[in-house]
Amino acid sequence: MKKTLVKPAECYLHIIDPQQSLMAHIHRAERVAAVIKLMLAGTGILNIPVIANTQYKKGLGGYVPLLEPLMEGIPRPDKTEFSAIANAATRTLIDTLPGTVNTMILVGVETHICIYQTAMGALERGLIPWIVADGVSSRSVENHELGLTALRSAGARVGPAEMIIYELLGKAGTPQFKEILPFILDFNKNIR
Repeated sequence: MKKTLVKPAECYLHIIDPQQSLMAHIHRAERVAAVIKLMLAGTGILNIPVIANTQYKKGLGGYVPLLEPLMEGIPRPDKTEFSAIANAATRTLIDTLPGTVNTMILVGVETHICIYQTAMGALERGLIPWIVADGVSSRSVENHELGLTALRSAGARVGPAEMIIYELLGKAGTPQFKEILPFILDFNKNIR
């Protein structure tokens, strides 16, 4: 598969399960939530579609308070499957994305379970999984790192939020760059 820089028309953002009950046990959960917020800002400015999921919402609840208010209008099927791709409602939403979409940008939890299995499902469907490394995590650092290693080995692209945002922007000085820059600066000021 030829590796090229991704363009906004070629991708969508997929948010996996940053729910309060689960995030309470996730390593660097505040950073993961902040990265997801940054990615939502960036994809909104670049008109990139967003799909989200919850994992057994009845038991694990809604998204963390930082993210829940940002979810209005974003389709968010509830699932019991670990792979979002294994969920019929989620597959239907993916099938309705524009035909130019070939890349799934993944954020959420947990790296070694739902992120990994969703990425594997994406690969099976011919999508390129782009894992936002600082926007995913697990309960333990070891499982997070092992999950990222397995994802790289399977063919997923892995990098930090700034890497994918700047890749999508392509150059400085555009109206989109000027609109996203304050979000990036705020993120870098508040999260280390």
